[in-house]
Amino acid sequence: MRDGILAGGEPVGVGLSGGPDSLALTAAMVAEGLTVTAICVDHGLQEGSREISERAAATARRWGAEAVVVPVEVPAGNSLEAAARAARYQAFARWAAPGNGVSIPSRGERVSFANTVAVAHTMDDLAESFVLAGLRGNPAAMAREAVIEGCRIVRPLLGVRRADTVGACEEIGVTPWNDPQNADPAFRRVRVRREVLPLLGDIVGGDAVPALARAAGRVQVEATRMESTTVPLATKDLPQATRHDIIAGALRAAGAKVSKAHVEGVDKLITQWHGQGPRDVGQGLVALRVSGEIKIEEKIYE
Repeated sequence: MRDGILAGGEPVGVGLSGGPDSLALTAAMVAEGLTVTAICVDHGLQEGSREISERAAATARRWGAEAVVVPVEVPAGNSLEAAARAARYQAFARWAAPGNGVSIPSRGERVSFANTVAVAHTMDDLAESFVLAGLRGNPAAMAREAVIEGCRIVRPLLGVRRADTVGACEEIGVTPWNDPQNADPAFRRVRVRREVLPLLGDIVGGDAVPALARAAGRVQVEATRMESTTVPLATKDLPQATRHDIIAGALRAAGAKVSKAHVEGVDKLITQWHGQGPRDVGQGLVALRVSGEIKIEEKIYE
């Protein structure tokens, strides 16, 4: 947990469904000494869903965390999974808003939330999502940290296998809830998990998940780079063509004009630094060297 994603004494929410992944994450966060509030979203899609959420919340409280059950309405649509996910993240955003609190009718308490919520996606989820995204023709990957519905979402378990979370639950003596939808072949993710990944493993003669997760990570790094409006000074050690590509991406992401002159001008702030001031890159923007990186930002007129 202490990897820069979750650290310090600030309160943090955790999405707790009662499954092995989210139980293991909640237990680990409490053990790390974090101020944890379990947000148990009741999607209302299955009989007894409220009871399942209440049971998960009670487990979190026994471990020393605060907990709240949040009912949501999942609108009908083409993808039940997508609609449920959207409703869940909207709930995280509502209840994790800075300074917000929620009343727990059954207990009469108030719970305060930070604007960060941890979710329990594992390396297996990362691989499955990567395969599904590729089949849609849009290779993408889960980010370790993202802003969704205005809420900071972090995924501390992307380097952890699903089997390890199951083992963790056994070790701490808690029985997880197994969502029957995770065995329903009507969901594409289930077929990828149960059919595609084992077949890929058979083809390569081993576990395909780690390799797919590494590929997903590279895609995410590239996507982040293309959206970034900063250029680390460490790019000085990269080949010039690669460095120029990164600079062009930062200019483009910031809305600056991408031209040979601007790319080369920014490059000089990295490779030929001798105290020069901001470099004009058009569109009312400048590139300037600040704290170990080149920033593309609005020009300040005095």
